[in-house]
Amino acid sequence: MPFPRGTASPRCEPRNTSVDAVTNLNSPAATSLANRYGTPKRALSKKAKIIILSVVGALSLTWILWVVVGGNTGISQKLVSYEVVDPTLATVDIAVTKDPGATAQCAVKAMNSTYATVGWNIITIGPNGTADGSENGRTTTVRGQMRTDSLAVTGVVENCWIVE
Repeated sequence: MPFPRGTASPRCEPRNTSVDAVTNLNSPAATSLANRYGTPKRALSKKAKIIILSVVGALSLTWILWVVVGGNTGISQKLVSYEVVDPTLATVDIAVTKDPGATAQCAVKAMNSTYATVGWNIITIGPNGTADGSENGRTTTVRGQMRTDSLAVTGVVENCWIVE
């Protein structure tokens, strides 16, 4: 039965409201936040997480093996002592551990009080017999001299390497 014009219907008529895609709410606040900041990102699937973790694990293991095995040059050095003889000469004593049959070279340098290099030289350490040095010829102590431009205050071993 129709109602006269101007009177209210006893039943409620549905209103057209938009449902927020982000929160499934009818609130205008949720809609304005989605408009302002964008819709939230989808979470990674379980399969994608497993793949990413596997790749990261493989890369980490590769890096660790490279550092341990690839970084091992077969030689190590240790500064035993240094002496500044005069303003034109400095010496360093270094202990070099290497294969007894290998020849090595070490770069040594002298530095002044401002850490500037004032002297530099390359020392060659030849093959050893098993009776030479310590550890069956693996460790040898050598003295290297270097001419200096001015008074040095310290001497250091920069690096050592095996000569092929």
